[in-house]
Order: sequence, then C-alpha cells, then structure tokens
Amino acid sequence: MNSSTTASTPVPREGASRNLASISPFFIVKDLQASIDYYIERMGFQLDFQGPDDGRPFYGQVSRDGIAIFLKKISPDVLPCPNHTRHEWARWDAYIYTVDPDALFRELKQRGVPFVKELSFIDAGLWGFEVTDGDGYVLAFFQLRDK
Repeated sequence: MNSSTTASTPVPREGASRNLASISPFFIVKDLQASIDYYIERMGFQLDFQGPDDGRPFYGQVSRDGIAIFLKKISPDVLPCPNHTRHEWARWDAYIYTVDPDALFRELKQRGVPFVKELSFIDAGLWGFEVTDGDGYVLAFFQLRDK
C-alpha cells in the first residue's frame, strides 16, 4: 500500500481465486461442558475437540454441516456477553447462511430450542429464524429468498 491508497480502497478481485472459506465465532461461556452439551443435544452439533487434556478443559469446538463455533470458559468473573445485552437491535452474535432454513427450523423446534424469531422474512429477501443458545448468544439462520 502506498500513500495514495487508503485502507478502504477495494482490491480488484477479477480473476482472483477465492481464498477465504469460513469463519467461526468464538463465544465466551459460563460453563464449558453445559455449553457443549447444549450444542450437541439441542442444536445437533458434534464435539470436534476440547482441551487441554489435563482433566480441566476450558475451550472446545463444536460443528455441524461445515460450520464451527469455538467455546471458551475464561474465569468465574468473565461472563458471556451476547450482543443483545449491549444493544437490543444489534442482537445477532452469528449469522449462518442456511441452504434449507425451513427444514432446520422444524428440526430445532422439535429439539426444543428457544426461538428469538420464528421462521419468517426478517427483511426484504431474508428468510429464516433466530435462536438463542444456553449462554444467550443469538444465532441467525437465513437464506436469501424472494417473497
């Protein structure tokens, strides 16, 4: 970058290959095992790993369908801080593009997952729903769809 280029100047991508494949949110949790259990039992995720292996794990990763969420317990005085606790209209902690939100909605409803917003259009062309996890984080599952 030279002095005539700013950080906000887009880099031309024509002909460039895609290099980024995914992103994983990193949620601070109150109780690691309870959070892992919630994602497995309620949300249908699997446990990828937790550590360290010294019998006192404080971090882990759960995943499903190619997306992953990192979970970490810091200390008793460092609690989860979902976005909605800081500002009510900025409630999403993770946005997950979903191929079939209708089927996922039915599955999660059967599993007893609490919904912030049930299956609907949240905005023009954005079809899906929002759930909360055991620590209060809001996950939005949506796809682009015509009304």
